[in-house]
Amino acid sequence: MLLKKEIVSLTWITATATATAAFSKNPTTLSRSFSAYSQNSYRYSAFLLRERSSRGRLTSSRTMASTSYWNREDFKPSDFSGKCTQPARILSLADPDDPNNVPLHKGKLPEGAELLAIGTTLEQFDVEMLKAAEPNVLFVSHPKAREPLADLLKTFPSIRWVHTRSAGIDFCTSKTLTEFSQSGKIQVTNAKGCFSSTLAEYTMMACSYFAKDLPRLLKQKQAANWQQYPILELRGATLGVVGYGDIGRAAAKLAKAYGMKIIALRRNPHKAQPDDPIVDAVYYGNESINKIFSMSDYILCAAPLTPETEKMIGKEQFDNVKKGGGAVFINVGRGPIVDEEALIDALQDGRLKGAGLDVTTIEPLPKDSPLWKLENVLLSPHNMDMTETFMKESTEFFVQENLPRYLHGMELLNPVDPAAGY
Repeated sequence: MLLKKEIVSLTWITATATATAAFSKNPTTLSRSFSAYSQNSYRYSAFLLRERSSRGRLTSSRTMASTSYWNREDFKPSDFSGKCTQPARILSLADPDDPNNVPLHKGKLPEGAELLAIGTTLEQFDVEMLKAAEPNVLFVSHPKAREPLADLLKTFPSIRWVHTRSAGIDFCTSKTLTEFSQSGKIQVTNAKGCFSSTLAEYTMMACSYFAKDLPRLLKQKQAANWQQYPILELRGATLGVVGYGDIGRAAAKLAKAYGMKIIALRRNPHKAQPDDPIVDAVYYGNESINKIFSMSDYILCAAPLTPETEKMIGKEQFDNVKKGGGAVFINVGRGPIVDEEALIDALQDGRLKGAGLDVTTIEPLPKDSPLWKLENVLLSPHNMDMTETFMKESTEFFVQENLPRYLHGMELLNPVDPAAGY
């Protein structure tokens, strides 16, 4: 029976995603443009004088954050044919040798933008030289960015905009970042929309993995066993989405094409589309999590990680899954959102039919984790969005779309609230 479209107004706190990668220490790299200024004191002084003379105009046209979000599948490039209204003097908190940052570190930047320096810690930046240049944009892609980012904000009060290459910001959130954001000193944006399509594809693969009993199929092939067995349809099944943001909606869009019913849980009712053609029902509130679990054949966790949502899904939720062991739990959000011990118990005692996990509480997953040996678990090493170009495309979004928006005084895409964590 089709579900009626409804909106249940309750309070729910979702979570933000984390970026994890290898930490690399590299020396500061100054850009060609800034090196030219530092080598020619006359030209550099003239540059500063020009910028200071226009300070009032630039402040009055300060770029505002937008309520719009970018998605690489359907977003059309903006028109940047007009004149720039403010410069962009960029610091990159990143590994200088990261090949995914080539569009920023070595590529051609829009007119009015220049890369001043690259480094992974405050010590790798020439503070006195850079203070004179008054950097106003900070690009963040280093996985150990929390303390260096806070240090840079306190050291360079001229910074007005912070952009992270990842969709999640939990790797760089801090009291300093929140205070600067809430006081209006800076804007924070992220790369939301770069990673949703591949994770949506994985979600449908995980659903099919259990619906068609792929483990049995592979075993029978290995044993040369031609034995037919019944399978399940995805058509008519219900997908419950915990965290109906960009990733959750992309997965729901594909699931809808399969003929599935979609019910969703999200935090902010103001971001909901009243006539969303994809979703059959949207719920708000912690109390509704149990309802999602009880109504769904497949449960997708696509929520971001925040302190409020750590272990948001646990024993109580798994106790509320559909009876008969028919539900499958899929997590493409973050591992710590789930009480992993409670998840393992539900998989072992049959409350859950299975789980598709691209993320775990500890990564890499410890070799002694029971998840490795459970036959009803599909495991991937947090790489289901890791296409060959996904991070480079994220940097290109910064260079080709949001950076020109900043230069032209336009609204920035993908605003983030550090206090909320997403």
